[in-house]
Amino acid sequence: PSFQAMESEISAAFASGEPEDVLSRAFKLTVTREDICTLQPLGWLNDRIMNFYMGLLVERSKKEGYPAVYAFNTFFYSKLSSTSHKAVKKWTKGVDIFEHDVILVPIHLKIHWTLLVIDLRVKTIKYFDSLGQKGDHICRTVLRYLEEESKEKRNIELTASEWTLRSMGTEEIPQQNNGSDCGVFVCKFADFISRDKPIIFTPEHMPYFRRKMVWEIIHQQLL
Repeated sequence: PSFQAMESEISAAFASGEPEDVLSRAFKLTVTREDICTLQPLGWLNDRIMNFYMGLLVERSKKEGYPAVYAFNTFFYSKLSSTSHKAVKKWTKGVDIFEHDVILVPIHLKIHWTLLVIDLRVKTIKYFDSLGQKGDHICRTVLRYLEEESKEKRNIELTASEWTLRSMGTEEIPQQNNGSDCGVFVCKFADFISRDKPIIFTPEHMPYFRRKMVWEIIHQQLL
């Protein structure tokens, strides 16, 4: 599609119609105009937008040349951290997460989105926060989950000492310069990581990424 056609489509998604109009449906999710409007400048992305975008990344990873990606739902970590493996073991029913290369865990911390990434190929768990906060305890919680999941589903004991856990430093990953872009940062961290690409974007890219995500979600296709 031409750039102009895309631009007018994106503007129309924000401008006309009712909040409850359905603009996209996939991954057992329905995205309404109200959801899409969270992608307007300085909007706070909601769970539906985050989960839908993760769905698009997983879908893309099925193509040749991409690492095999699994993404947890945005509600997974809050459930795990407030209960135990037992409470979330059904979430992976019929799925062996260990058959994937990369596992994405989008995390909602009350009013802030962050991302945890498990790379099973090199046994690392990394925490990405666009406000630079450390998430070492989050990494440890997820490693414990992996140990229990491996024992339960595959009868294989993971060796915790073989794993590297790390919160990414502010000099390693771009940082947001406002109070509302964290969700977009998480989506783009996940986008670059799920292509095995270095994270080279900056806060200046956010307005462009927001508009691009509108088109991608409506068309269920990553550009």
